[in-house]
Amino acid sequence: MAENSKPRIGLELSESSPRGLIKSMLVIGSAQAVNILISIIRMKVLAVLLGPSGVGLLSIYNTLLQMVQQTAGLGMGSSGVREIAATRGEEATLSRVRRVLIAAHLVQGALAMLTVWLLREQIATWLFGDAARATEVGLVGVAVLLALLGAAQTALLQGMRRIADLGRVTVIGAFVGTVAGLIAIWMQGERGLIWFILLQSFAAALIALHYTRRLPRPTAARLSLAETWEIWKPMAKLGAAFMLGGLATAATLLLVRGRISQELGLDAAGHFAAAWGITMTYVGFLLGAMGADYYPRLTEVIRDRVAAVRLMNDQAQLGLAIGGPVLLLLIGLAPWVITLLYSSEFGPAVTLLQWQTVGNVFKLASWALGFSIAASARGKTFLLVQVSFNILFVLMLWPSLAYFGVIAAGPAFSIAYILHFFLLNILVRRIHGFRWAPLSIGLLGLHAGLALVLLALALTAPLAAALASPILATATGLFGLRVVLVKIGPEGRLATRLTRFYASIGWPVRSSA
Repeated sequence: MAENSKPRIGLELSESSPRGLIKSMLVIGSAQAVNILISIIRMKVLAVLLGPSGVGLLSIYNTLLQMVQQTAGLGMGSSGVREIAATRGEEATLSRVRRVLIAAHLVQGALAMLTVWLLREQIATWLFGDAARATEVGLVGVAVLLALLGAAQTALLQGMRRIADLGRVTVIGAFVGTVAGLIAIWMQGERGLIWFILLQSFAAALIALHYTRRLPRPTAARLSLAETWEIWKPMAKLGAAFMLGGLATAATLLLVRGRISQELGLDAAGHFAAAWGITMTYVGFLLGAMGADYYPRLTEVIRDRVAAVRLMNDQAQLGLAIGGPVLLLLIGLAPWVITLLYSSEFGPAVTLLQWQTVGNVFKLASWALGFSIAASARGKTFLLVQVSFNILFVLMLWPSLAYFGVIAAGPAFSIAYILHFFLLNILVRRIHGFRWAPLSIGLLGLHAGLALVLLALALTAPLAAALASPILATATGLFGLRVVLVKIGPEGRLATRLTRFYASIGWPVRSSA
C-alpha cells in the first residue's frame, strides 16, 4: 500500500480476523447483490428488445466466452491470488509475481484470441449449423483477451486484499458494461449482441486497471524468460487444478442434465435447473462474499497451524451463523419461492430445492476447509477434492433416477455433500492438523439438525414447515447475530445498539475481539 494512501476497511492485518472477515463479507456481498440486480435488469431489457432468440444467442456467445476464458486462463486468476498473498511483505518477490501474472494473462489471452479467430468458421458451424456468424464468433476471442486482462487485475486486487476496490470494480464494471452494451443493442438490434459482449469485457478490464494503477508500481526489473518460467510454472500448475476442477463441475452438470432430459424429459430437466439455480445463486452469493478476503488471508497464515486452524474455524462459524438461518427459512418457504421466481408448474422443483438446501448446510462448513488446500498450493489434492464431490453426486444419482424420478437429485446432492464433508475433514486434519472448535460443531449440528427436522415436516406437513421455518430461522438468526457480535465486539453505532438489545433480554454479549 502506498504510504500516502488511507487504510481501507477490512484490509489491515492488524485487525482481528473475525472483524476483518465480516467487513470484507459485507463489502463483497453488497457488491454482488448490486451485480445480481443489474443482471436481472439486463436480462429483462434484453428479453424485451430481442425476445427469446436474442437471449438464446447471447447465452451461446457467453458460454463460448466462459469456456475459452476458463481454459486459456489456466486457473491463474485463482492461483495468482494465492501467490500475491503469499509474497506480501516481500517487495522484490511480489513485484516479480505481479509482472508474470499480468504478462501471462496477456500472452495466454492473445493466443486464445488468435485461436478463436482462426477457427471461427468451424466454431460457428459447430454452434449454429453454418458459418454465417463466423465474424461474431471470432470477435468473442477479443472478448476473451479483455476478460483475461480484467481477471489479472482483479486477482491482483484480491491478493493485495484491496477488498473495497474489488467491490467497486464489480459494481462499476457491471454497470458501465451493461449500459454501453444495451445502447449498442438498442442501436443495432441483434447485431449489437457481439458489441454487448465486447463492451462488458472491456469495461470490466478498464475499471479494474484504474484501481490497480493506484497500487505501488512493481520495483523489480524486467525478467528474463528463465525467471518468468520459474514463477509462471507453479502458478500454472496450481491454476490447472482450479481450471480442471471447474471444467469437471461443468461437465458433471451437463452430464446430469442430459441424463435427466433423456430419461425423464425436458420438463424434468427444467425442474432440476430451477432448484439448482436458486440454491447455487444464494449459496454462491454467500460463498463468494466469504472467500474474497478469506482466501488471501488464509494464504498468509497457512504455515502457522494454530493461526490457520483458528481462522478456518472463524470462517466456518461466520458462514453458518449468517447463512444457516436463511437456509432454514428456504426449506419451509420453498413452495412460495419456486412459485414467485418461476410458476406453479414447477412443483417438483420444491422438493428438490428442500433436499439441496440440507446439503448446502454442509457446503457452508466445507467451504472454509477447502480453501486451506488451495492456500497451501496442493494442486493435485485440491483437484481430488473438487472431483470427489462430482463423482459422489453421479454415483448417488445414476441408479436412483429410474426409481424416484428427478426428485432423486435432491437426496443425491445432500448425501454426496455430507460424504464430501467428511472426506475433506480427513484430508485437512492430516495436512494442517485441523480440529473443529466446540462452537463450530455446535453451529453445524444446530443448523443440520433443524434442517433435517424442517425437511421431514416439509415432506409430510408442508403447512407446518412453512409456519415453523420463520420461527426457527429467527431464533437461529438471533443466536448467529450474537456469535458475530462476540467476535467483532461492540464497535460502531449498530453493533452498540445490538449489544444493548441482547443485554436488555438477559443475554449479554461478552466480546472476544
